[in-house]
Amino acid sequence: MKASPFQYHRPQTREELGALLARLDNAKILAGGQSLMPMMNLRVIAPDHLIDINRIPELAGIKETADGIEIGAMTRQTDVLSSEIVRSRLPLLARALEHVGHIQTRARGTIGGSCCHLDPSAEQPAICAAFEADFVVSGPDGRHVVPASAWFEGLLQSALGEQEFLEALRFKPWANGHGYGFAEYARRHGDFAVAGGAALLEADRDGRITRAALLSFGVEASPRRLADAEGALLGQHVDSLDIEPVVAAASALDAMEDVHVTADYRRHLAGVLIRRALNEACTTMRRPS
Repeated sequence: MKASPFQYHRPQTREELGALLARLDNAKILAGGQSLMPMMNLRVIAPDHLIDINRIPELAGIKETADGIEIGAMTRQTDVLSSEIVRSRLPLLARALEHVGHIQTRARGTIGGSCCHLDPSAEQPAICAAFEADFVVSGPDGRHVVPASAWFEGLLQSALGEQEFLEALRFKPWANGHGYGFAEYARRHGDFAVAGGAALLEADRDGRITRAALLSFGVEASPRRLADAEGALLGQHVDSLDIEPVVAAASALDAMEDVHVTADYRRHLAGVLIRRALNEACTTMRRPS
């Protein structure tokens, strides 16, 4: 099939983009197009206007600021993956990106596009939730920041308004030497994940956990932080963690069911994968000297 007729727009600045969104009805933003174009060709969606933002250079780039790491929404996934800043300060993000699609799709796909589309199996929004990233949004009322806790509003639904666009994502790196782990199950490498898990850990000089973030994705409609399990890890020694309550928490999620797997199987995967992610986080951790 082919897309329904639409008008094509190519703004050159953020101001032009904002003006288009303010006056056009039923418009969609084109970033990398890895999800949008197939949906249009299958006529799952039929926008009257397509706004191509690939000619707005200020929406891309990676920089380190006093508050953390800022990644422009139009930054290609391959550029995020190869960034020395990301690999050294946000290694969990780089670890997850190794599982995103293939080299061809990462060369076009953008981190912002994935975080606006919000496929439940998408790795990048999940990592944003694990880091409690901030989403910098612009619209008719100016620029504002949406925390990760408010960004996810349901299946394929973000907090982004119809006249708004995502400018950047802001991450606060964890302490140097923190542990990180990532695991997912897909039928083939690069396919959509059936389920996945991510873990971040910090410990003191004695090896006692002082901070933890545990997350399952691809299981429910949005990534799910395992808050109670995180709290249970605090104070435990990294070499003798009681992982079973973490596995139980992931295995108790309200899992989705589809033509590929049952809800019970997804819950089983959630437990297996969060165990693997947590074990990897313990292995990658370097304790303070």
